[in-house]
Amino acid sequence: MTPRTPRAGRDADDLDVEEALALVNDAHAPGDRPSGDRAHGNGTHGTPASGTPAHRDGADWTEARATAERAPRRGGGHRAGHLTPVSVPLSSALGLTLAAPLIALTDLPSFDTSAMDGWAVSGPGPWDVREEGVLAGHTAHAPLTDGEAVRIATGARIPPDTTAVLRSEHGRTDDKGRLHATAATRAPHTVSHGQDIRPRGQECRNGDQLLPVGTLVTPPVLGMAAAAGYDTLTVVPRPRAAVFVLGDELLGEGLPHDGLIRDALGPLLPPWLRALGADVVDVRRVGDDEGALHQALTACDADVVVTTGGTAAGPVDHVHPTLRRLGAEMLVDGVAVRPGHPMLLARISEEQYLVGLPGNPLAAVSGLVTLAEPLLRTLAARPAPEGYTLPLRDAVQGHPYDTRLVPVALRGDRALPLLYNGPAMLRGIAAADALAVVPPGGAKPGHEAELLDLPWASGGIGVCFT
Repeated sequence: MTPRTPRAGRDADDLDVEEALALVNDAHAPGDRPSGDRAHGNGTHGTPASGTPAHRDGADWTEARATAERAPRRGGGHRAGHLTPVSVPLSSALGLTLAAPLIALTDLPSFDTSAMDGWAVSGPGPWDVREEGVLAGHTAHAPLTDGEAVRIATGARIPPDTTAVLRSEHGRTDDKGRLHATAATRAPHTVSHGQDIRPRGQECRNGDQLLPVGTLVTPPVLGMAAAAGYDTLTVVPRPRAAVFVLGDELLGEGLPHDGLIRDALGPLLPPWLRALGADVVDVRRVGDDEGALHQALTACDADVVVTTGGTAAGPVDHVHPTLRRLGAEMLVDGVAVRPGHPMLLARISEEQYLVGLPGNPLAAVSGLVTLAEPLLRTLAARPAPEGYTLPLRDAVQGHPYDTRLVPVALRGDRALPLLYNGPAMLRGIAAADALAVVPPGGAKPGHEAELLDLPWASGGIGVCFT
């Protein structure tokens, strides 16, 4: 193949993809052609002045994800991998992970209660009915005697010597005010012992383990904790994340003009990181200046810093030299995945990590799911999502050497590969439910592809971004 000279603004990662796809199939579908121009979203720096970039070795995609997942466990700061547990009120625990087992602080229920509205009865019927009923939240009433009944509400404490609760729809009173059982399935005037009574300790006893360490705190978990007597929970806190959007060419508003482009990653990354369990504490722009980047990183105390662009080796790509200056440990330096090959993961200190994303939007998304998601999951002690596969409806062109991540829409029991999936494009991922993992060489229709769910596809916007 004849080497090509890159145009101004073309990303090295884009060129690799374009050339690789040409090796597989000379006739590109319009949506499969990677975008070389930085006309949409953040550009990446470091394009060579001329010539075709040579294929660069990178970590295997699966191994890169595993490295990111185990990185906190191998650092000196967090032996268990996750952040130091904290105690928070129930109102602040949603979405966090239990760092201590949920142990019942009381019997549930803590006293015998009525499971239905009706009458508490003693002995066989018919029964004389007391005038004053028993309501939930009131103190205990006097014991019942044989042949006696009292009106009772759901959740109310059962009077001593109660045989059963007779549901409202299963009883009637005669003209003398005596209560009779009317259920057709029972003999007249009889009830089963203990029917419609929730006995003390039916759900759990004081000291029982209700939920283990590692449980994700969901709304039902909060309800369970409250019922069991908790006001606070011991949980793993959200990792604190900072986002540094690098580049002098980015606009925060308005239309692109005069060589300037809109910043797509500033709006995209913070909510996505929140969906991955992070607490985003800082979002800022940093110009193409090594000193400015060094100062920003030195002053940052977030657990994870996410940068965009500047991960290659061009004249304004300052991430690598800044990490060397900080004495950071490089854990992943390039991944054999398209888009997003020049992503990186570094340990700045025992307590801090940097995820370097490429500047092109879909390439940055690739870096998020490859490196940021498993890293944040470990720090937050979140369980790994269940993996699954679906057959692809259509063929997908592949890279000769690297894994491809391709946006797909889920249609019944198949995954539909979407067009507009070049490194600089967001149109495909904006309509996607998941990313399909396509092996080197591509995939034919019907290929069982591993799928990575996008956070909002299963959880809903209101759930995953809180």
